[in-house]
Amino acid sequence: MAEAHQAVGSGPALPSGAEAAPGALLQEIYLSGLRSWKRHLARFWNDFLAGVFPASPLSWLFLFSAIQLAWFLQLDPSLGLTEKIKELLPDWGGQHHRLRGVLAAALFASCLWGALIFTLHLALRLLLSYHGWLLEPHGAMSSPTKTWLALVRIFSGRRPMLFSYQRSLPRQPVPSAQDTVRKYLESVRPVLSDEDFAWTAGLAQEFLRLQAALLQWYLRLKSWWASNYVSDWWEEFVYLRSRNPLMVNSNYYMMDFLYVTPTPVQAARAGNAVHALLLYRQRLERQEILPTLLMGMRPLCSAQYEKIFNTTRVPGARKDRLRHLGDSRHVAVLHRGRFFRVATHGPGGLLPPRALEQQFQRVLDDPAPASAHEEHLAALTAAPRDVWAQARRALQGRAAEALEAVEGAAFFVSLDPEPAGLAREDPAASLDAYAHALLAGRGHDRWYDKSFTLIVFSNGKLGLSVEHSWADCPISGHMWEFTLATECFQLGYSVDGHCKGHPEPSLPQPQRLHWDLPDKVHRSISLALRGARALSGDTDCHVFPFSHFGKGLIKRCRLSSDSFVQVALQLAHFRDRGRFCLTYESAMTRLFLEGRTETVRSCTREACDFVRAMEAQEATVGDSQRLSLFRLAVDKHQALLKAAMSGQGVDRHLFALYIVSQLLHLPAPFLDQVHSEQWQLATSQIPVQQAHLFDVHNCPDYVSSGGGFGPVNDHGYGVSYIFMGDGAITFHISSKKSSTKTDSRRLGRHIEDALLDVASLFPEGQRLKRGCRGPGDEAAGPQGTPAAPQP
Repeated sequence: MAEAHQAVGSGPALPSGAEAAPGALLQEIYLSGLRSWKRHLARFWNDFLAGVFPASPLSWLFLFSAIQLAWFLQLDPSLGLTEKIKELLPDWGGQHHRLRGVLAAALFASCLWGALIFTLHLALRLLLSYHGWLLEPHGAMSSPTKTWLALVRIFSGRRPMLFSYQRSLPRQPVPSAQDTVRKYLESVRPVLSDEDFAWTAGLAQEFLRLQAALLQWYLRLKSWWASNYVSDWWEEFVYLRSRNPLMVNSNYYMMDFLYVTPTPVQAARAGNAVHALLLYRQRLERQEILPTLLMGMRPLCSAQYEKIFNTTRVPGARKDRLRHLGDSRHVAVLHRGRFFRVATHGPGGLLPPRALEQQFQRVLDDPAPASAHEEHLAALTAAPRDVWAQARRALQGRAAEALEAVEGAAFFVSLDPEPAGLAREDPAASLDAYAHALLAGRGHDRWYDKSFTLIVFSNGKLGLSVEHSWADCPISGHMWEFTLATECFQLGYSVDGHCKGHPEPSLPQPQRLHWDLPDKVHRSISLALRGARALSGDTDCHVFPFSHFGKGLIKRCRLSSDSFVQVALQLAHFRDRGRFCLTYESAMTRLFLEGRTETVRSCTREACDFVRAMEAQEATVGDSQRLSLFRLAVDKHQALLKAAMSGQGVDRHLFALYIVSQLLHLPAPFLDQVHSEQWQLATSQIPVQQAHLFDVHNCPDYVSSGGGFGPVNDHGYGVSYIFMGDGAITFHISSKKSSTKTDSRRLGRHIEDALLDVASLFPEGQRLKRGCRGPGDEAAGPQGTPAAPQP
C-alpha cells in the first residue's frame, strides 16, 4: 500500500560514498545470507515441528516400531545396513548387545525418515515451482494443471500449520535483463513522447550492452546464497534506511465496520479488541492459523506473520532496525497525552475482556493531567528518523524504563478522546475525517514506531494504524478480519454495552509511565509537533462507498474484478488530470520464499486505447468497439498481474539491479532514469481473506470497510479499494491539499462516473447509470448519502 511512496516518492536510501567501498556489494550479499541463516536458526523448533511436514515427528516413531517389528519377525528391511551401523557402534559388552541393536535400528530409522522427508520436500518444491496455472484463462484448466493439482494434493499433507510449507517454497527467480528491459519500455511507452521514448530506449540498449551482464551475475549469486534476492534489500533500502517521517509517508490504516458500532462504550470496545488481538497472537504462536492457499491448494509464504506482535521499529542515525521480542505481557496505552502500562496477563493467563475493560476504564477515569511536554511526546515518532534517533538517545539516559515499556509492548493502544466514524448529520465529511484521524490524527497521538497502533475512539469506533516495514497489508488485514469478527460475534457485548463477564477489582491499577525529559528533547518535541501538524494538515482523505454494484456484477460479465476497477481508474484519472501517468498497483510475490510485493504497471497501451475510445465522440466510436477495447485492456492487466505474481515483474528486478550498480560504483544512466520517475497514481486492492468469518448476506453491514494510505508524491493520488461482499466497493483516496492539481473528492466523482460508464457497456449494467442519479445528485457528490449508522 504505502510502499509506493517509500519506493519511488524519493527513491531508495542508499549507502553513502564512504560505506559503498570496494567489496561492499559482496559484504551485502554475505550479510543477506547470514540474516537468512539466523532466521532459520531462530525458528529451529518451529522448523522442526512444521519443517518435517507433510510427515510428523510421530511418523518417525511409527517407522522405528515397524523396523523393530520386522526384526522380531526375523526380517531385515534395511538390507544389511542396520548390521553395518551396529558394527560401527562401540562394543559395551555382551549385556548391552540388545541396546546396540536398538540404537542401530533407531539410527537407520532416522536416516530413512530424513531421506523420505527430504524427498517429499524436494518433490513439493518442484511442484510449487510450476506457474503454468497462473497463465491459463479464467475458468479453463489444462491437463498439465489438473495433473499438477493432483500431485500437489498428494504431497501437501492434510493438516498443515502456519509455517509447514516454508521449507518447500521455491526461491524467487531472477528474471532475464532483456525481458525486464523490454517490459519496462513497453510500460512507459504510453506516457512518453516519441522523443523521450527514443532517448529512454537508447539508454536501455546501452545498459544491456555494457552493465547488465555484470549486475545480473551478482544478483544470481545473491539468489543462491540468500532466501530471497530482493526482499531483504527492499526492507532495508526502501524502509529502514529512509529518513522520511513514518506518518502519512509509510504507515497505512484499517477501518472498523462502516455502518455498525457494536458498542458505544470506549473501554468495552478496547477490552474486547485487545483480547481478540491477543487471541490471534496465541493462535499465531501455536501455528494454529492456517497458511493461505491459492485455489485451496497453492501455499503462500508465511514469513511476514512472525513480526506482527512485540515489534518496534527503532530509529537510528543512518538506518532503523526492527526489534522483535519473543513475548510481551502488556500493552502501552496513550490517553490525553498520558502513557500507561496495562498488563494483559494475570496468574491464570490472558485476562478476560471484562477485566481488560476495567483496566482501560481506569485509564479513562484517571484525573491526573499530562506532565510538561509529555502530551506531545509521541510526535517524535512522526519526525524525520534522524531527528527522532537523536532525541531517543537522550530518552534512553533519562526515561529508559518508560521507553522500554512502550517499545517492549505487544502493541500500542490509543484511547482517542474524540468520536469518529459515519455520522448522520454529514456522512461524507464524517467518513473523510475518520480516515484522516486514522492516517495522521493530530500528529502526536500515535506511536508510529510500533508494528501497529489500535485506535479506540470515544464513541467506540475502532481503527488500526500500521507501520509498513515489517510486513505488507494482507498480513495485518488477516489479523484485522479475525479481530473484528471475534470481538463482535464470538466475544460479544452485554445488553448495556459492556464486555461479558465480571470485573476483577483485585487487579492492580495500570502503571502510569513517567518521562524525565531533558531540555534538548523539549526542543525536539516542539519541532516534531510543528512538522507533524503541517503534514497532517496537508493530507486530504476521502472515503466513499460505491454501492451501485460490486464484485457480483463484474463476475456476471466474466471479468476479473481487480482488472475491471484498474482499467476504470485509468479512465477516471484521465478525466481528472487530462493525461496518462505511470500507475503503481501492488501485487504480492508470496508464491516464493520470503516474497513481498511487485508492481503492476496498470497504465498500459491497451488501457490508454480504451480511455481514448471512451472520450471520443459517439459518432466515431461505438459501444461495441469500446467493449472490445475494454476486454483487451482487462486481459493485458491480468497478464501483467500474473507475471508479477510469478516473479516476472519489472520493478523489483530493476530495484535490485540499481542497488547493485550503486554498491559497485558502476554508473548506469538507464537505472538512474528508472528510479527518478514519478508515480502520479498509486493503487492497491485490500483483499478479503476470511469471508467465512462474516455473514455478508444476513449481516451485510458487518464487513470491514478496508483502509488507505497517503499520497505518493506532492501532486499524486493514493487510491485503495475493497470489495464489500458482491454489491459494493469502498474507495479510499488521498492527496495533498497544497497541490493545485489534485482533489480527492473530485477524483472520487470521476471514479464513480467511470465505473458506471464502463458497466453500461455490458448488458448487465446498462440500466445502472440511468437509475442511480436524480436531477440534483451532481452537486451532492458521487456517493450520495450513505446509510445512517446504527445506534
